[in-house]
Amino acid sequence: MCRTEMIKQAFAKQFGYQAEQVSHAPGRVNLIGDHTDYNLGFVLPAAINFGTDVAIAKRDDNTIRVLAHDLDNQICEFELTDLLFNPDLMWVNYVAGVVYVLQKACFVLQGTDIVISGNVPQGAGLSSSASLQVALIKAFSDLFKLQIDGFTAAKLAQQAENEFVGCNCGIMDQSISAMGAHSHAMLLDCQDLTFQDAPIPENLAIVIVNSNVKRGLVESEYNQRREQCERVAKHFNAPALRAVTLSELESEQVKLSELDYKRAKHVITENQRTLDALDALKANNVSKLGRLMNASHDSLKDDFSTSTAEMDCLVSLIQSQIAEQGGARMTGGGFGGCVVAVMPKALVEAVTQNVKAEYQKQTGLRADVYVCAAVQGAFRA
Repeated sequence: MCRTEMIKQAFAKQFGYQAEQVSHAPGRVNLIGDHTDYNLGFVLPAAINFGTDVAIAKRDDNTIRVLAHDLDNQICEFELTDLLFNPDLMWVNYVAGVVYVLQKACFVLQGTDIVISGNVPQGAGLSSSASLQVALIKAFSDLFKLQIDGFTAAKLAQQAENEFVGCNCGIMDQSISAMGAHSHAMLLDCQDLTFQDAPIPENLAIVIVNSNVKRGLVESEYNQRREQCERVAKHFNAPALRAVTLSELESEQVKLSELDYKRAKHVITENQRTLDALDALKANNVSKLGRLMNASHDSLKDDFSTSTAEMDCLVSLIQSQIAEQGGARMTGGGFGGCVVAVMPKALVEAVTQNVKAEYQKQTGLRADVYVCAAVQGAFRA
């Protein structure tokens, strides 16, 4: 049974009538450009064929009823006029947060019944939360005929995460979930939200490997990295590290703490690697793309200190096997989560078998491997 039919059946079973529509938004993987988004730099994500589905229908009152199909059919109910953070059911805050920002933007809503289901691996850094928020905004937009374009949807989803959920995230995840293109990655300028599509060669596979490392203290470490980057930008009287060049950073190195210098060095060099990766994809230069991805991992490990021994192990296993035919790096916020690799499709099976066997042997953990395709975003025409 396809996911659309499954969620329609779940809706009918729960509420006793048919959903008016089903909306979908993909998760994402970032090929290169990590911790650059909140520094107003460049990122190169792709929307992937794992995402969130939302079945929805109008009610005649102001009540929102929501069923989380994948969380043991947990159900929650709240009023449009009574939006409070729920510390006991975290997933509900993503729904309430979307309702909050839509109403704050003066969109007129009424009560709805909603069923949510997704297949983005939880806690793997593939942006299940942005996928959920964008899918909800798409559902409300279509149901109530709201005039919302893709980047408005991305900004609203980011606002919901920042203001209601309480996570100080950038704009990348929501943008690619809303505006990704089939068989393309997206070079997104996080300063002005302009973008370029980057074709992914037909013979190339995107492989995501979940390290299954439990991500502890991620939020505090993430916020600390932001503070370090902002401190260096302030030193240069710049709005963000995007405005600082590598030569300027090096000229002031002695005036900065060692950690602040290293954090800023990663961001500035990562911005350049991301721009170079766009050129590599446009030129179908997979070897160059691979070298850039490998260098990105080294920078995240050595300068930004967001990798782990287990993720380093995965990257090394993949890099040694694909050599110059692709690249591998940790992706996402770090401290666990996923590694992303690009490689010829012909190598996927061998790499998968080797990774599963050797990773468990070396770390005692099992690796989950996902072979992905780049898909269309929820709002992409």
